[in-house]
Amino acid sequence: MTLLVVIPARAGSSRLPRKPLALIAGRTLLHRTIAMARAAIGARTGVALTVATDDDEIAAHARDVGCDAVMTDSAIATGSGRALAAALQQDAPPHFVVNLQGDSPFQPQGALGAVIAALECGAQVATPVIALDWPALDALRDHKTRSPFSGTTCARAPDGHALWFSKAIIPAIRNEDRLRASQPRSPVWRHVGLYGYTLDALRRFEAAPPTDLENLEGLEQLRLLELGIPVMTVAVNPPIFDSSGIDTQADISRVEALIATHGDPTPPL
Repeated sequence: MTLLVVIPARAGSSRLPRKPLALIAGRTLLHRTIAMARAAIGARTGVALTVATDDDEIAAHARDVGCDAVMTDSAIATGSGRALAAALQQDAPPHFVVNLQGDSPFQPQGALGAVIAALECGAQVATPVIALDWPALDALRDHKTRSPFSGTTCARAPDGHALWFSKAIIPAIRNEDRLRASQPRSPVWRHVGLYGYTLDALRRFEAAPPTDLENLEGLEQLRLLELGIPVMTVAVNPPIFDSSGIDTQADISRVEALIATHGDPTPPL
């Protein structure tokens, strides 16, 4: 095994208690995330999938649907920390570790595969981004009038390396009317919260304390940039559903309505 995909699934959640076991149209959030991960991994060799949790019931549920699970310390506060803890429990340390958020089962198709491919091509850290067309940018701006810290954007170099991430919409756009008239896509990229690391980069990240800018934005990936660890962004197509996570019962109701209208995008196990 050269690459480990980890689904962090802790029990504690102030807004949605025992969130991994919450039902969405008859299937648990964790079940859906596992199914999405398996479909993305496909026939790749040298890739393992595990759930990292601090709860026996969640671990048992993962195993019931055929996925490995490891127990991690409940004091671990972040998904990246739980991913590293899971990696260090393996019989042989993986070369690469992917932190696949356990509350985002409707991520863009191809996102996980694109991150894996970037790692295999030499990236130290890889993460997906989505190019926003103008209606999508308008929708994000409108959403931020109600939830200013929901949704992350990315400024990236021409070669794909991330320059910065922000909860603000970046870059600011001069002469926006002219740009709207001349091109269908805005210059704004929206970040998808999925990360792949070399094991060394993940160790360095977890060993370093949070930075002031990281704390101000509430974005742990800024620590990577401040450590001088390059982050490769990979462009992926927009998801069928909104790629934001499931955090509340209202999010579940919204997604169930989308499933009723458009069909269920989660593949069978």
